[in-house]
Amino acid sequence: MNDPIVDLRSDTMTTPTLAMREAMARAEVGDDVWGEDPTVKELERRCGELLGLHAGLFVPSGTMANQLALLVHCERGDEVLGPWGCHVANDEGGAAAALAGAHVTEVGETGLLTAAELEARIRAPDTHAPRTRLLWLENTHNRGGGLVFPREDLEGIVQLGRRRELKIHLDGARLLNAQVAAGVPARELIHGVDSTSLCFSKGLGAPAGSVLVGDSGFIDMARRWRKRLGGGMRQVGVLAAAAIHALDHHVERLAEDHANARVLAEGFAALPGLELMGEVQSNIVVFEVSPEAPSCAALLSRCADRGVLLCPFGATRLRAVTHLDVDKAGCRRAIDALRAALNG
Repeated sequence: MNDPIVDLRSDTMTTPTLAMREAMARAEVGDDVWGEDPTVKELERRCGELLGLHAGLFVPSGTMANQLALLVHCERGDEVLGPWGCHVANDEGGAAAALAGAHVTEVGETGLLTAAELEARIRAPDTHAPRTRLLWLENTHNRGGGLVFPREDLEGIVQLGRRRELKIHLDGARLLNAQVAAGVPARELIHGVDSTSLCFSKGLGAPAGSVLVGDSGFIDMARRWRKRLGGGMRQVGVLAAAAIHALDHHVERLAEDHANARVLAEGFAALPGLELMGEVQSNIVVFEVSPEAPSCAALLSRCADRGVLLCPFGATRLRAVTHLDVDKAGCRRAIDALRAALNG
């Protein structure tokens, strides 16, 4: 019997567990566009409570959650200041410009930011320049290798936002990974921001869905924009039930993914021709392939031939993301496959 595929391309590759599927089958449902799906309402309530914000809105994807935040916080032509490599600028098909008409400026080089770095980029009033309107954060940071945003830096940015009358949104697609990695409740990792989100289709293992969270006025406008974008869904409690199951059963186990990522990092670091791109803090491992090694394309193909899938992450980088469908033995297989791929 062939070994199962070890799919490390993304934590979006997770599949619902049997227990999650059973929870979905039992879900009580109604028409969510009419506000009548009790399971969706319970999920939104729980996310608001978890994060210490007033209201939540269930949406199909993290990309839609981000775009709704832009559409509510910004007017067309406004500037958003975000970290280098942020998802909203690099991985959403140019939607910030296409939908909200927002101009995203990336700041810094690592995915982490300080208040001083952001303040230096805030535009002075000038009809020639876009109006800086929104500060954007990401925790954990995908392209930064799953970095956890420091609480002390967030505090300074919140103070900056209040002083300069700028809104703050935090892309929390992997916020619960940050909670587990830092050992700090998620509400403390987003304290003071105007809006944030949680994605359930990554490490939490649900098939789809994110919840956007903010105050009631923000969510009222986001709900209107959700309808305009076609994101209103009907008897969608079956998906909300999966997300609730994930909150109840899949959060603390994220620590296993983080431990497995460290196993990968240690194994990859020992291979000639590879260089880890910084400390592994959560479930994402990014590494640079040296010019002397086989190309990224060759390594991807050779690993795939051995049943291991990795993600291209630029011309000379690869990414591996651990999740609930990959155990420690799978990580060992990935290390062995990459070692063999490097040797041809």
